[in-house]
Amino acid sequence: MEYEEAKKLLVEQLTKKLKTKSKFYFNDLSKILGMKPREAKKIINKLIQEEVLEYWSSGSTSMYGMPGTGKQAGAEHED
Repeated sequence: MEYEEAKKLLVEQLTKKLKTKSKFYFNDLSKILGMKPREAKKIINKLIQEEVLEYWSSGSTSMYGMPGTGKQAGAEHED
């Protein structure tokens, strides 16, 4: 799968799921892409660099989501 194709697929699928979920585990993203974790990681890292996705960590859990979405989004930008 080409990078642009993968990017489009992920954005479409995550946008559809935003009503119920704003953060996703790495394995969720791998499944959406239909790729093995090593292949998916390259694409996901590039999407983070381009700010299409954002990385979120609670310290014990790592998740990914679209920038500016979810309950935490408002609280993270408060002074």
